[in-house]
Amino acid sequence: MHRRDLPWRRRGCSPWGVLVSEVMLQQTPVARVEPVWHRWMERWPTPAALAGAPAGEAVRAWDRLGYPRRALRLHAAAGAVVERHGGRVPDGEEELRSLPGVGAYTAAAVAAFAFGRRTVVVDTNVRRVHARAVGGRALPAPALTAAETALAGRLLPADAPTAATWSVAVMELGALVCTARAPRCGSCPLVRRCAWVAAGSPPDDGPPRRGQAWEGTDRQCRGRLLQVLREAEGAVAGGRLRAVWPEELQRERCLDGLVADGLVEPLADGRYALPGSPR
Repeated sequence: MHRRDLPWRRRGCSPWGVLVSEVMLQQTPVARVEPVWHRWMERWPTPAALAGAPAGEAVRAWDRLGYPRRALRLHAAAGAVVERHGGRVPDGEEELRSLPGVGAYTAAAVAAFAFGRRTVVVDTNVRRVHARAVGGRALPAPALTAAETALAGRLLPADAPTAATWSVAVMELGALVCTARAPRCGSCPLVRRCAWVAAGSPPDDGPPRRGQAWEGTDRQCRGRLLQVLREAEGAVAGGRLRAVWPEELQRERCLDGLVADGLVEPLADGRYALPGSPR
């Protein structure tokens, strides 16, 4: 076995642990997720445990994983699991998709990896493996297409347990061997069948793919403001927030956005707090 020893893929991991991992892994590398996942599961080992905590504590525990609205959605999903499903994560894709913050990919992944269901799980790594091995292209399209989903469905084994194992295997192949920048084709079990290798490994002919800017962006500003609130035991005076981001218009715009997203609560005395935090 060459796959990574990930705690949420180990035998015995609860469906809740799998759901938490899949939400955390959205647009976030495994190395950043794993320590936060461990702390989260120690503190909130069940949906009921998280649902019973203030939403602001979920935002605080999210630490620096990015896209903190996911913390609020996971908190809301925990509440929905308790209210609608007796505290047990449902095993069907339709029921999973009805939970806050759970889309098609996350529902398919939880159904497959937590319950052994035959579902079509297509993430960035899977798309890249399919694009190369079957399509002969260096990289997939910028956004998931219906044709890619259909291809993944055709390649999926008919037997449910085998299909779940297949999904993990293709994801791991993309993450460890068929990587975006430096694929290890010599170590790939598909090298003799890979259409991209057979074509001479041509470079990507699509539009340039630029990385996301960070310095000076609203995302960075929002992160700084949230960091102050996460590190505080209670409400924070507006002056402390002004000190971490001097550009007034951008700071106020980002603070208003955090309030609108439900990540921050403004108080009548001009202070700010995470939702449900001590005043």
